[in-house]
Amino acid sequence: MNYISTRNNGKKVSFEHVFLKGLSEDGGLFIPHNLKRFDQSELNELSKLDYKSLAFNIIKLFTGEFIEEQDLKKLINKSYSNFRDDNVVKINKINENYLLELYHGPTLAFKDIAMQLIGNLYEYYLQKNNKKINIIVATSGDTGAAAIDAIKGKKNINIFVLHPNNRISSVQRKLMTTVDDKNVFNLAINGNFDDCQNLVKSMFSDTEFSNSINMSGVNSINWARIIAQTIYYFYSYFQIGKEIISFSVPTGNFGDVYAGYVAKQMGLPVDKFIVATNQNDILHRAISNGDYKSKKVEETISPSMDIQVASNFERLLYELYGKNSEKIKNIMKTIKDNSFRIEQEVLVKLKKNFLSECLKEIEILNIIKDFYEKNNIVIDPHTAIGVGAVKKLNLREVVVLATAHPCKFPEAIERAISKTEKLPDNLSYVNNKEEKFDVIPNDLEKIKNYVLNSL
Repeated sequence: MNYISTRNNGKKVSFEHVFLKGLSEDGGLFIPHNLKRFDQSELNELSKLDYKSLAFNIIKLFTGEFIEEQDLKKLINKSYSNFRDDNVVKINKINENYLLELYHGPTLAFKDIAMQLIGNLYEYYLQKNNKKINIIVATSGDTGAAAIDAIKGKKNINIFVLHPNNRISSVQRKLMTTVDDKNVFNLAINGNFDDCQNLVKSMFSDTEFSNSINMSGVNSINWARIIAQTIYYFYSYFQIGKEIISFSVPTGNFGDVYAGYVAKQMGLPVDKFIVATNQNDILHRAISNGDYKSKKVEETISPSMDIQVASNFERLLYELYGKNSEKIKNIMKTIKDNSFRIEQEVLVKLKKNFLSECLKEIEILNIIKDFYEKNNIVIDPHTAIGVGAVKKLNLREVVVLATAHPCKFPEAIERAISKTEKLPDNLSYVNNKEEKFDVIPNDLEKIKNYVLNSL
């Protein structure tokens, strides 16, 4: 399979290039030149598979010559061997809707599902080709921990994680900063997540710097993340057995919900994707009335969604604007200047597949409380936003993505139900272990110097 950039669809590249670079040198995001679409008989065959076999049969379509099929199968089995559920994910029927638990991996968030596979793909490639790389990643809380767990201790690879200082939960931070492997570097940036993400993008765009350190990225802009996340959309649909369903996705950077959209493009019978946001509601405004204008990022009890620039939205815009890469290049320049309005005819196309809702802090806390009282199940603030969006839209037969274990957000859970969720026993050590991280100003040159001096 060949790939193109959203900002240059005339140049085709391999999966190897896409995987290792993460972001195109022109600033665009990689997407397949053409997507495989399953017919009904193929979907029927896929529905008979367990999670790991399903993952193999879908992922192999995207990797091409990058990895032999027998090696890919081994890596998928290895990647999910340390999950607490044998099926990787778990589905609960809750009245007329469903809860898709995606947090049974080693760092208790949906990011593990893609990141464990990516870590093993890196190791496979580097050993095979005798190369070294440096991963630089921005995190709003969960990506960093998942990436560190997947990369720690591996040879020929370092990982630098940028998180917004004092803007993620203490548990999210400790799952990163208590890791003491020598190839792990934690940087607390004096800014918000968008600042961290912009720093990473700037380093990618500086080809002299990025090439000099053989830089790679594992944020949701990396297509490999998208591929791995499509699997649980297929799997949950097959397990539930309805003719057509919808998904409610707690959304920050638009990566997870976009993975669902890719699954639909591949033939999965999905009605709507509900983009559920907190009060950092740029995506809700974009989908509801076409207003894609960033505002000041607000700190909330759902920190992984405290984002005002949703990078993966560019991939959807490319599709909506007729796969016109020049148009997208101009749109992204407009967005960078802080304001963009989606035309009405494009908005109509957008709404064929997407709905949206926004929840304020008090609404989130009330949803956590109500859900616990009615179902005796504790959900984290991000999942609560997905649940609340379904409730506000008065929908049925919706799969809500439960994106993180509630123990990662003890302060919010305590506020909502006067109860705390403990970390699993195998992770309780992080509460008492020394943290290691460096506080760095929001300054590109200082970040680059930090990376160079650490190598």
